[in-house]
Amino acid sequence: MKCHAPLSLVLAGMKSRLPGHLPYFYFMPGNKWLGFLQKYKYELLLFALIQHLYVGIILTDLSLYARTIWPLNMVVLGIASVGIFIEKARLKNISFHLFSLLVFVLPLFVPQLRNPDKYVMWLSAVYFLYFGFIFVEILRFLIRPGYLNRDIISAAACGYLLVIEINVFILQFLFYQNPSCLNNVHTGGPAVTYMDIVYFCTIIQTTIGFGDITPAAHYTKLLSSLFGVIGQFYSVVLVGILISKFSSKQNS
Repeated sequence: MKCHAPLSLVLAGMKSRLPGHLPYFYFMPGNKWLGFLQKYKYELLLFALIQHLYVGIILTDLSLYARTIWPLNMVVLGIASVGIFIEKARLKNISFHLFSLLVFVLPLFVPQLRNPDKYVMWLSAVYFLYFGFIFVEILRFLIRPGYLNRDIISAAACGYLLVIEINVFILQFLFYQNPSCLNNVHTGGPAVTYMDIVYFCTIIQTTIGFGDITPAAHYTKLLSSLFGVIGQFYSVVLVGILISKFSSKQNS
C-alpha cells in the first residue's frame, strides 16, 4: 500500500527546490500564466510602458487611437503590471485591481463625448495616481538590497519611463484646465494633445529642449523645471544604485 504525503508537505518540498525568484504556484496547474507574469514582470511592464508612450510613432489614424488603441494600451499595461503585485498585501492588490479597472473602463467613454476636455482632465488625475502607485513599487524593489541582474536593469528602465508617465498626466491635467499654460500643443483631440505632451515631457527629462513646445504660465514653467530636476536626480541615484549592486555582486 502506497502512503501519500499530505499536500502541504508536497508543496513545501516543491517550494524548497525552486529558484528563489519563483513561488511554488508557478508550477501548479492553471497558474503557469501567473508564474510567467511574475518571472518576466519588469520586461513586460517595460514593453507596456514603451507602447503606451510611443505607439504614436507607427500610427497615422489618431481617431483609431482614441477609439481602440488607448483602451487596449491600458489593458496591456494592467496585465503587464500584475506580476509586480503578486504576493503583495491584500489591500495593495485590491487597490491595484480597482485602479486597473478604472484606467481600462474610463477611456472607453472618451470617443462618445462631444466635448471630452473636462472628462480627460479628471481621467489624467486617475492615471497620475495609477502610475504613481506602480512607481512606488518599482522604487521599493530598486532600493532593496540585492545584486545586479536582469530584473534590476528592466525595473530601472521602467522607473525612468514611469517618471515620464507621471509628468505627462500632471501637465495634461493642467492643460485641460487652462490650454494657454502650454504653447504650441495641438488641441485637435485627446490623442494628438496626449502625444504632444508626451513629446514635451520626454525632451524635458532627456534635457534635449528643442523649444517648439514651451510652458507659458508661471506654474507650468516651475513644474517643467521641477520635472527636469527630478529626471536628473532619478538618473543620478539610479546610477549609484546600479554601481552599488554591481560592486556587491563582484565582492560576493
